[in-house]
Amino acid sequence: MTESAYRSLPSVDALLQRDEIAALVRDFSHEAVATITRDAVHRARDVVKNDGEPPSSDQLVSQIVERARRAWGSWPGPVVNATGVVLHTNLGRAPLSTRAASEATASATTYSDLEFDLDSGKRGSRHTHISDLISQVSGAEAGIAVNNNASGVLLTLAAIASAEPGKKEVIVSRGEAVEIGGGFRVPDVMRQSGAILVEVGTTNRTYASDYETAITPNTAAILKVHPSNFTVEGFTHVPELGELVAAGSRHGVPVVNDLGSGCLVDTRKYGLDKEPLIQDSVSEGCALTLFSGDKLLGGPQAGLIAGTKKWVDLISKHSLARAVRIDKMTLSAIAATLVSYLKGAAESEIPIWKMISATESDLANRANKWQREVGFGTVERGRSAIGGGSLPGQTLPTSVLVIEPGARTGADAFAAFLRRSPVAVVARIENDRILLDPRTVLPQQDAAVIEAVRFAWEQTT
Repeated sequence: MTESAYRSLPSVDALLQRDEIAALVRDFSHEAVATITRDAVHRARDVVKNDGEPPSSDQLVSQIVERARRAWGSWPGPVVNATGVVLHTNLGRAPLSTRAASEATASATTYSDLEFDLDSGKRGSRHTHISDLISQVSGAEAGIAVNNNASGVLLTLAAIASAEPGKKEVIVSRGEAVEIGGGFRVPDVMRQSGAILVEVGTTNRTYASDYETAITPNTAAILKVHPSNFTVEGFTHVPELGELVAAGSRHGVPVVNDLGSGCLVDTRKYGLDKEPLIQDSVSEGCALTLFSGDKLLGGPQAGLIAGTKKWVDLISKHSLARAVRIDKMTLSAIAATLVSYLKGAAESEIPIWKMISATESDLANRANKWQREVGFGTVERGRSAIGGGSLPGQTLPTSVLVIEPGARTGADAFAAFLRRSPVAVVARIENDRILLDPRTVLPQQDAAVIEAVRFAWEQTT
């Protein structure tokens, strides 16, 4: 039986002659297609070896074509985020504004003045333009952008710890020596940077006097870390930022404020708790303020640093700065995003602020339209989350299209078919029900949601 099963498998050459595989050879190299074809046959032989049912020639062809599509198609592929999580880490966090995406693409398809001064005709700096924009939105003297906020923290600590001989100690509250995800822990980053961690206070209560008492001739900086992805409630105390700056000033010690997400908009106007503002950190006297580009700023992945010229210059000249340097496409996208704030157009141009500022009535209208178009499901009130390590526990009211696939199919299977539709749709599952939230679906994606729901319904009924 096993020998006959082996013989039933087509050869690699036979598969390469099939029209579908031959089409792949026309688009890609013969060797690349032959490699995945050989691998498919090898896997089929393993199935037979383990007494499994051998795949047919048609099944093998489908497997090869699908693998080629996944491996060689555009990646990352577009998906519709119908989960209601605005900054969905697994789905790429903040979608770029149309202008940011357009300008990033334009910068990559031609030569640019990235490091060239058009006025003098001499070499320029990639930091100059972005420094000006960071200054304009934050009020800081200067700024620099690196590839993400984690590297911004590492670079900043490394630069500060090497600024003066013997001054390597950085004071941090015990309640802020945190892990922010992906194994990124403040104490570990301290060690990597060469800085020496000095913890003060307790996990739930730290005072400005704790920081001031810990200052010695070896103190390089005070570091404040915003706990972006968790909250501590109850018997707690955190000193005001101004208190820390005053304590540092009395001893000539700079305060570095790692805001994590970083925000330029007062979130209270949307019914959310107040997220610390970048501009406030600068105006209150922090030497350096660090924040992300792809969270509440609404741009691409990047780490932005705003501060006094003295400290920004120190950071930009450190040897590690080149290792965490930002590329031209990201710089262009960040620049376009910051300009949207300067225009006062965050709500109209930046997708995440369009989502956060969406009204309950607009969301209800869209959810009801989806229900009418597909012809089944119900519309219910729900809550959208901000996500992405920003505003933990904070939600916004919304309306969701609810679909109950039934016991025979189950929500997991229905959700899988949503992801396999022509444009993949990612939904939320609660109590074995499918929830589709219009808040995080771009308006131009409504048709894709409707098509995906119809597709999944047809496959599961």
